[in-house]
Amino acid sequence: AMIGHIVRFRWKEEASQEAIDSAVAELRGLKGKIAVIVDLSCGVNFSDRAKGYTHGLVVRFTDRAALEAYGLHPEHQRVLQNFINPIRADILALDYEF
Repeated sequence: AMIGHIVRFRWKEEASQEAIDSAVAELRGLKGKIAVIVDLSCGVNFSDRAKGYTHGLVVRFTDRAALEAYGLHPEHQRVLQNFINPIRADILALDYEF
């Protein structure tokens, strides 16, 4: 079984477009920096059903241990602390096996 990790982001109203773009670029950059990532995509929502969440992230892993390693990885933590947390209003995360 593979693991799917889905995150939806809703940013603070005062978040600048530059800060949002930087956060997205940093998230996309994790694919080349964290070996346990099988695939990663991040983009802007175009649905009217997203309840204010404007960006989505999907990451695939081989197993739950890889997902855990990703969560604890220093690069992931760096992006969270420096680029995501300062501008996030809310995050909704979902993990599933397939």
